[in-house]
Amino acid sequence: MNSRDNLILKKIIEYSNEIQATIERFTLDRDKFAEDFVVKNAIAMCILQIGELVANLTDEFKAVNTGMPWHEIKAMRNIAAHNYGEIDIDILWETALYDIPDLKAFCEKLVA
Repeated sequence: MNSRDNLILKKIIEYSNEIQATIERFTLDRDKFAEDFVVKNAIAMCILQIGELVANLTDEFKAVNTGMPWHEIKAMRNIAAHNYGEIDIDILWETALYDIPDLKAFCEKLVA
């Protein structure tokens, strides 16, 4: 793995940690998440940043490391960036709760 991809993976891990810390700090469940625009925006921004980072991974890296749906992760970024305030709360919540921890674990294995 080249140093650029390694740096990107570390940044993805950092944003994943921020999402997890936000959920824990505010003891979020789905209802609290849906009601609090501040945490929704914070988590959506982290997901947007992760999608942007994934878009910058090299094609070679993504071709070798097929254990993650890279295209779908980037697509989620586009939804967060271009839906103009109309992001589906359930999709955003499920992404933060389930998909991000899986992505983080995958990236941690590669960085280790």
